[in-house]
Amino acid sequence: MTHKIISCFTIPLCLFLFLCPFVHMYPFSYTSQLDYNFYDRSCPRLSMIVRYNIWAALKNDTRMAASLLRMHFHDCIVNGCDGSVLLDDTDDFKGEKNAPANHNSLRGFEVIDSVKADVEKFCPSTVSCADILTLAAREAVVLAGGPFWPVPLGRRDATTASVKAVNEQIPSPFEPLANITAKFTSKGLDIKDVVVLSGGHTLGFAQCFTFKRRLFNFDGLGNPDPTLDSSALSSLRRICPKKDEANSNVAPLDSTNVKFDNTYYTNLVQNTGLLESDQALVNDPNTAAMVNSYSGNPFLFNNDFAASMVKLGNVGVLTGENGQIRKKCGSVN
Repeated sequence: MTHKIISCFTIPLCLFLFLCPFVHMYPFSYTSQLDYNFYDRSCPRLSMIVRYNIWAALKNDTRMAASLLRMHFHDCIVNGCDGSVLLDDTDDFKGEKNAPANHNSLRGFEVIDSVKADVEKFCPSTVSCADILTLAAREAVVLAGGPFWPVPLGRRDATTASVKAVNEQIPSPFEPLANITAKFTSKGLDIKDVVVLSGGHTLGFAQCFTFKRRLFNFDGLGNPDPTLDSSALSSLRRICPKKDEANSNVAPLDSTNVKFDNTYYTNLVQNTGLLESDQALVNDPNTAAMVNSYSGNPFLFNNDFAASMVKLGNVGVLTGENGQIRKKCGSVN
């Protein structure tokens, strides 16, 4: 007798809402200003609307899982999870979208806009863009094979954004690990969260300019990064040749880059990590043991990733009368 495997990318919506992956609701901690049941009465279909839209987006473009997860991180790490990353520039402020760390890099704004439009049909002026983005990141990870985590809700949207804040607060792949850790701890996160959330690089791609120094001129004398595996070096040089027009070429962040798993950590242990900031995790005595643990224990990584995502989603939230509920995510009301 044969058994047919059910795929979340092939089933109709009516079955999707019941058969796609869920796990037990672990008792993660969260700020008391948020509530798991916040929209139960005002927008009871919210989770289903978000889930279906993200399923459709990933079916169309498997890279979108990484894009939505990255957008959520870039939102939260800059002045908190307030949807400010979604705002277009105005005459009053230059926002986050076109900051160097985000311009021609962040993807998926149209997906969040589509979710918001559907939510507005059922629950007008009720659900924040910040909550939609937080839920979208969770659904993207689950659909890519990663863990589920409960998302407390009730965030409100910022009414402004700051390119200066992006430049100061987003960790750079060129920064020393100590600097990156300091940026995390300034948000109430810790060094474990640095290691765990870096594991989000199990999904997606990076542009060549973010790691090209490792390939051709790591020491300023024209030599590659000596910690980079030689076969990985040869492969990456083919993707990213030593010419400026190749800077926007992309390479996978790990060898299974559309599937959420612990291969990212295995790659680090094997010295095939892509970004300098990633490979630094296995070379630092404060983080190496965690990298080794996650490389050999995917269950541990999934559990810790879920817990760190709850922490990330609580950073700098606006609640109560602060902020607003935007009608469109790209502009204030």
